Amino acid sequence: MPFTRINSKLVEARIVPGQRMFSQRGAMLAYRGAVTFTPSITGGQGGVTGMIGRRVANEATPLMTVEGDGTVLFGHGGHHIHSVDLTGETLYVEADRLLAFDGSLAQGTMFMGSQGGVMGVIRGQATGQGLFTTTLQGKGSVAVMAHGGVFELHVTPGRPVHVDPQAYVAHRGDLRNKLVTAIGWREMVGRGSGEAFQLELSGQGTVYVQASEEKL
Repeated sequence: MPFTRINSKLVEARIVPGQRMFSQRGAMLAYRGAVTFTPSITGGQGGVTGMIGRRVANEATPLMTVEGDGTVLFGHGGHHIHSVDLTGETLYVEADRLLAFDGSLAQGTMFMGSQGGVMGVIRGQATGQGLFTTTLQGKGSVAVMAHGGVFELHVTPGRPVHVDPQAYVAHRGDLRNKLVTAIGWREMVGRGSGEAFQLELSGQGTVYVQASEEKL
């Protein structure tokens, strides 16, 4: 069920009988038809394991199950919305960036340290983001939120991309991530804060970055 873009901060989803969608609570702005909204305990097909993983990760982003026959308008907090269509691959996304996604996608939780080693763990401590990232895998659509819009950065072998951790939204493809320090001349002379840490992503894939470093 792909999302239809109404404007930069509003998308519409078609809900059909026998299929379901998940959204962040409070994301429904309006709907037409016979559509129901119920709290989701497990949030997708991650089941109990996924739920436990999110609790361990302190990802308390509550979800709603959306079912029925009609159309729903989604938006949240005036944030810009970007949709991603998956064709079988896995999307790694910060839990608080999720607006809505197809119920056909299998949801899980990945410990960031499994990709970035010790530096992956440090990432959560240094940036204020969780040590875990939500994963969505399969065929379906995902709508993510961001400040100032989302732009895509393509990563190719031998040409890693460095992203401010606060600007990171999601990524997909065969990518590895690690946190690296970036002490510049401003830190040396005590001027400005600069970006002391950067998230380095290498391999083959796409990184989704928001245009502002503000937290949601």
